[in-house]
Amino acid sequence: MLNFLNGTATAMITPFGKDGKVNFDAFGKMIDFQIENGTDALVILGTTGEPATMSEEEKTEVMNFSVKKIAGRAKIVFGSGSNCTAHAVRASKQAEKLGADGLLVVTPYYNKCTQNGLYEYYKTIADCVNIPIICYNVPPRTGVNILPATMKRIAEIENVAGIKEACGNMEQIVTTARMIRGKCDLYSGDDHLNLPILAVGGAGLISVASNILPKETKQMYEFVKAGDLAAANAIQDKMLPVIDNLFTEVNPICAKAAADMIGLDGGAPRAPLTVIEPAHADALRRALKEFGLNVTA
Repeated sequence: MLNFLNGTATAMITPFGKDGKVNFDAFGKMIDFQIENGTDALVILGTTGEPATMSEEEKTEVMNFSVKKIAGRAKIVFGSGSNCTAHAVRASKQAEKLGADGLLVVTPYYNKCTQNGLYEYYKTIADCVNIPIICYNVPPRTGVNILPATMKRIAEIENVAGIKEACGNMEQIVTTARMIRGKCDLYSGDDHLNLPILAVGGAGLISVASNILPKETKQMYEFVKAGDLAAANAIQDKMLPVIDNLFTEVNPICAKAAADMIGLDGGAPRAPLTVIEPAHADALRRALKEFGLNVTA
């Protein structure tokens, strides 16, 4: 399946208030901020959204709120992957029912299934829904890696729209791009590799940095698609110090801190994640200021 998403998507953080609950006022402002700055799709309840520490009731509330707030202004992609296939099927069906345009389905973490197990996982989920599925490959977090030959098989599944690649290995990514070309799309899932992945044919990107820099992320994408790599490199070069500082600690610790710093009220992450360490916070604040952002905290 081709052309489900051509453009930029933001892997949204989930803001929590001081009471520990989802801060829907802040979340609504974040959604508006993204759409006003040209983001094409919002990926909600992906890794950056901390669904692993949210109850099923909370996730349902977030999905319902998102559909009403976005109101067709951008595509909605809900995270529905799991280390249990049956749970992923249930979550995917619910996301479709609540109004998702597509699903982001991470590989089944911790269990470390075989490559054939990965194919069966995606095939089972795809057969149970009628909306597009984006596979999410992030082996540093899951311990499981979708190899190019496996993704070639998965790409034959009718409603598989593509793969979000965050394996960090450009040699593997280029091979995957070649094997799935014309069957489904490639998306960058690594802000450091957004430009090169787009340059080898990526249809779009799913970004953490665009929580903070949505306009610039979209501009970089548009320059690549227009064939102006010099302009794209100029924007990416300017963004890289911010991107570097967004990943000094495990995501989304720094992204939430950065949101706080620019007035978006990201809130603290949920345990076992902790608030950003002081030295990393100072460096992040400095990078945001040097970029030219209005840092208020």
